[in-house]
Amino acid sequence: MPNNINTATTTRDHMMTRDYEQFPDDDNGNVLWQMAEDGDDLTDLHEIEFSIAFQDQKNAEQCALYLLYQEQKVSLFQDDSVEPNEWVITVFVNMEPEYSDIVDLEQWFTSIAEKFQGEYDGWGCMAYVFDEDEDEEDDLLQ
Repeated sequence: MPNNINTATTTRDHMMTRDYEQFPDDDNGNVLWQMAEDGDDLTDLHEIEFSIAFQDQKNAEQCALYLLYQEQKVSLFQDDSVEPNEWVITVFVNMEPEYSDIVDLEQWFTSIAEKFQGEYDGWGCMAYVFDEDEDEEDDLLQ
């Protein structure tokens, strides 16, 4: 008779156990947990990108200026891939991706978005995963 037990596997030699205080069971906690499971070192600085969307160009420009005055690194572009077109501000924050800091920044960006009739639209970042096996192969080739 076949065994119907499901087992979870990772790319590592051991299973990771999720710490729900560090990685709560919500969207932010799930993304951070997935990053950790994928081997991303969350103690390293990452450039986290927070997005705010606007229907009106003037409001987007005023918000971008406000964020610049708050010493934030921003970009502003028109997203013509959606109808109606939106203006999107991306705020680039160099930080260790830690749950409470991300939640605090989300709340801050949400309140700023509302001041300028925009809508906070989430965050993301590039994953930085170091593959030890690949590095060892490179060393052998040299």
